[in-house]
Amino acid sequence: MDVVTTCLPDVRILRPRVFGDDRGFFMETFRDSEFRENVADVSFVQDNHSRSGKGVLRGLHYQIRQPQGKLVRVIAGQVFDVAVDIRKSSPHFGRWTGAVLSAENKDMFWVPPGFAHGFYVMSDHAEFVYKCTRYYAPEHERVILWNDPSIEIEWPLSGLDLPVLSSKDENGALLKDAEVFS
Repeated sequence: MDVVTTCLPDVRILRPRVFGDDRGFFMETFRDSEFRENVADVSFVQDNHSRSGKGVLRGLHYQIRQPQGKLVRVIAGQVFDVAVDIRKSSPHFGRWTGAVLSAENKDMFWVPPGFAHGFYVMSDHAEFVYKCTRYYAPEHERVILWNDPSIEIEWPLSGLDLPVLSSKDENGALLKDAEVFS
């Protein structure tokens, strides 16, 4: 697996080696020893799978207690995936990085604990799978507003359309008012 550094040093893009022929393809999506050596020394405790339609934006989510690291990938469709550094002590606080993840490119995105995470569906639908380093704890979940002007995420929205949001995401906090990591 090739590991690509992003503009945020702790966030990585992982590119699996894909072996294909006229029958289809094979790829290894995760190997604990390689991940620990080249990305982060963490354990995963939960796998999740979601499906969303075109124009859906989920995020920017994080857990203020029991912070989760997430290894995300798309198995159908295409999304624009984003990580925002919300560690107050970080020199990169409030900065974001993003990557297009698709069933076609098979890239994966490592979002470490201490980052808010979100994605926008660019295809007719997308199926999104991710491994988490901590269990989901709804009582600790927080949301930063997807279009916070201080973060300036360049979401690839089609035309002037607004994304499809849950009420939770629509009512996220501004970064300046959000509970963040020290």
